[in-house]
Amino acid sequence: MSPAWVQAQSAATVSGAVRSAAGAPIDYATVTLHRAQDSTVVKTEFSDAQGGFRFEAAPAGQYLVSASQVGFGRQWSRPFDVSGEKVSMPALTLAASAATQLKEVQVVGQKPLYERLADRTVVNVEGSTLAAGNTTLEVLSRAPGVSVDGNDNLALRGRTGLLVLIDGKRQPMTGSELADYLRALPADQLRSIELITNPPAKYDAQGTAGIIDIRLKKDQRQGPNGSGSLSYGRGRFGRFSGTMSGNYRRNRLNLFASTTYTKRQSYSIRNTQRTYYETRDGQPALASTTDQRNYYVGQDHFLIYRLGADYDLSKNTTLGGVVTGFAVPRPHPHGYSTNLSRFYDATGQLTDSYTGPGTGRGYNPNITANLNFRHTFPGSAAGKRELSADADYAYYYTNRLQTLLTAFPLSGRPERLLRGDQTGTLSIQAAKADYAQALSAGTTLEGGAKVSRVHADNDLRFDNTVEGVTMVDPGRTNRFRYDEVISAGYLTLTHTHAKLNLQLGLRGEQTHARGVPLDAAQAFRRDYFQLFPNASLKYTASPRHEWTLALSRRINRPSYRQLNPFRFVLDPTTTSAGNPGLLPETSYNLELSHTFQQKFTAAVSYSRTADPITDVAVPESTTSTVSKYVNLRRQHYAALTLTAPLTPTKWWQVYNNAVFFYVRYQGELAGTALNRGQGAFNASSNHTFAFGPGWGAELNASYYSAQREGFFVFRDFGQLNLGVKKDLWNRKATLKLAANDVLRTTPLHAVSRYTNYEERLYLRRDARTLTLSLSWRLGGDGPTPANRRRGADDEMRRAQ
Repeated sequence: MSPAWVQAQSAATVSGAVRSAAGAPIDYATVTLHRAQDSTVVKTEFSDAQGGFRFEAAPAGQYLVSASQVGFGRQWSRPFDVSGEKVSMPALTLAASAATQLKEVQVVGQKPLYERLADRTVVNVEGSTLAAGNTTLEVLSRAPGVSVDGNDNLALRGRTGLLVLIDGKRQPMTGSELADYLRALPADQLRSIELITNPPAKYDAQGTAGIIDIRLKKDQRQGPNGSGSLSYGRGRFGRFSGTMSGNYRRNRLNLFASTTYTKRQSYSIRNTQRTYYETRDGQPALASTTDQRNYYVGQDHFLIYRLGADYDLSKNTTLGGVVTGFAVPRPHPHGYSTNLSRFYDATGQLTDSYTGPGTGRGYNPNITANLNFRHTFPGSAAGKRELSADADYAYYYTNRLQTLLTAFPLSGRPERLLRGDQTGTLSIQAAKADYAQALSAGTTLEGGAKVSRVHADNDLRFDNTVEGVTMVDPGRTNRFRYDEVISAGYLTLTHTHAKLNLQLGLRGEQTHARGVPLDAAQAFRRDYFQLFPNASLKYTASPRHEWTLALSRRINRPSYRQLNPFRFVLDPTTTSAGNPGLLPETSYNLELSHTFQQKFTAAVSYSRTADPITDVAVPESTTSTVSKYVNLRRQHYAALTLTAPLTPTKWWQVYNNAVFFYVRYQGELAGTALNRGQGAFNASSNHTFAFGPGWGAELNASYYSAQREGFFVFRDFGQLNLGVKKDLWNRKATLKLAANDVLRTTPLHAVSRYTNYEERLYLRRDARTLTLSLSWRLGGDGPTPANRRRGADDEMRRAQ
């Protein structure tokens, strides 16, 4: 290969392209920059859809570049010098490897399952064996550092308070509502999951623990294309899912659509032991105990659809739109439950008992729409300028019918039928615009503005029927209306000089929130303006060592459901309710990380949170409790995060992640002062195997030690998942078999202690499943146009 290249006087970059022997671009090839003297790895990138690659800010010296891809041999460049500010290399041409030269092979690049970038970890779900037939929540719970507690709260590195986005759009749900939605979203529809621990100012300040951005698939291939999948799995009950998607791209127009149908059943077992104390002579004395057994079978039956279009008004301007919907049959059974409770006095004698079969029906469709615009201005000597804008609308409707029949066989009291009817609407409108401009070769200024409005209206009615007489239950009947408007603006300055990369950001958010329940005394209004600065400094000490220091301030506003004073009934003695007096929590975050050889990472982080929001179980009497969210006074968090990707052989890749953390809570609740801390440890190890021809396997193991969350202490648990796949029909189809929670080690055990109350909880879900799936692709595999890179691609490159 000729060592010719052209040096120019602009940005300090090394760029080139990777092509096949036929001249076609090869996307997602692994391209590595090496020191010429000893072939030491300086940095690794992946080629884009046009086969292009770029290494930013390469120090002066002599280098080599190598490129490789599945089915091809590795190709090396000649040694070259970097002495100017830009090096443009000729294309690296990859030849088919000896194992594949004897027959025609369609080479499809496979992204690594995990990618560690400067401010985030990317889980490339698409193509993963363990995603087959599973839900988004199941896949998310296996992501590095992510856990789900017994109340369906998501945590990252042991911290709750996360902002969840889907394709960059904020989801209005939290807790069990968000978990139900993620259970309804099949993992087969995902492209990737981004775990962002240090979000730049461009993102909403919401989420004290960070952001989880779930990215959906979007086919960008030329011409008419399609894909589909069928899966059937079984735990205690069966689950079926089918997906069809397609796109048509010609010249400037791209049309795409997808639909997923899911029908499944699942179960959960929730056992609770409660101990009540009373104060005698200044000391707690046993008053009574209860033992409750709840068994629930849930049924899901829904259709998810997605329609969209992109149109290139010019080579620099794109207009797009997408509509996503969640459709369900008219009120259909959501499930049924059985409840058995026994009550004992201080001597252990049975004093009462009840049985409570319950049913649930629901209808909860929703629809979201997005219009987006993107324009790249002609480049200047300093660099490019870009303007983007988005407008979003979302509407959620909920209708839930719940019945709970309670019988008292021991006391002989008459049966009581509790009937609940909830109707709710939620609408969201949002608009934002972002502008980025290169001020010089190494300096970029970015700014933007966003305004969003949320309106929620929920009406809940409960009736009690005893001996044929029906009366409204005034203690549970309520109506709650909530309005929220957030206006925001931000500026981010990024500067690169030699071995330093500095990013300074400032975001301001004005919040107006108002809640109006049926009881006017519980109405509230919140109006406040807050600033959220963030900064990061990256220092590349040498090709082997890279240091990053990041600081930020963030907020976690309570969701409308957490503020809603409604009472939701699990059984006659267990309810959950919102808290209109809940305040937002704010946190200051600091992290120092070190990357060795561009792959091994160690990060030390500290956060201090004011008014942390936590879920607690509060006794209301000697036989009943209410679960609700409250503010504690303060939370201190410190962590050490280790990441170690390994490649023991060409066919075996390993990604290891471990988080050692300590959390201390301070506050007071139900007469109990809290000033407790506890250390904990989370670890996960994912192994990907590639066997020939077309065989692959995956193993995922995770462990979570005992840890504290407010007044709750959770016992340790773990999970082992296995998967195997076989490519069929020249990689046009893939057959996958996945086994989840093989050892059944995911049940949750928790204990919560107060001065006069103790609660022990056991929760087990239908987690051990076996799923068989078949996926296929139709159409060509042509490359996508350069200007149709996804919006997150540039953000990911800037984060590196």
